[in-house]
Amino acid sequence: MKMTMTSTFRRRAAQGFTLIELLIVVIIIAILAAIAIPQFANTSGDAQEAALDANLNTMRSGIELYRVQHRNAFPGSTVAAASTAEAAACTAAGGTSATLTANSAAAFTAHMTSFSNANGAVCSVSAPAGGFALGPYLRAIPADGITNPPNADIAMVTATGTTVAPAPTAATGGWQYDPRDGRIRVNSNATGRRGTPLFNY
Repeated sequence: MKMTMTSTFRRRAAQGFTLIELLIVVIIIAILAAIAIPQFANTSGDAQEAALDANLNTMRSGIELYRVQHRNAFPGSTVAAASTAEAAACTAAGGTSATLTANSAAAFTAHMTSFSNANGAVCSVSAPAGGFALGPYLRAIPADGITNPPNADIAMVTATGTTVAPAPTAATGGWQYDPRDGRIRVNSNATGRRGTPLFNY
């Protein structure tokens, strides 16, 4: 009896699965995939928006710290050329100073990523003898993380007076920065996963 059951089991194992059994397994795998794949897609979008929030918070904190340390001037809004003595101190420390144009993307980037003095003159290295002991506030301007490819360009608001900065009109990506009030936002009119435009994040 024991020998008969063993031989029957071996014959059954040698035959393999039936077509019905294989179809059931394939259907179960397909159902699991249909449930799991949208969840992974949602996770990717959520991660992108979390990175966007983190980058915005980092830049907003840096902008505010710059303002506090530079006599209420926002980065990029006012520039000052290094005096002869300040430029000499920067050079002696192994750095270079730059001539900036107010309300430009280059000035904003330099103020956020370089060492500066209280007047807003910049040096590529720390040079306390020239007053270049403030900053940098960011290692680099981060990409938005939402557009494809990610964009780190700065679009400066050129409105004057109290005119409200216009909302972006395209999904260009990168950042829109207003040097009058230090407001930075995503330069995109696309709608985020929260159902609101990205520029309102």
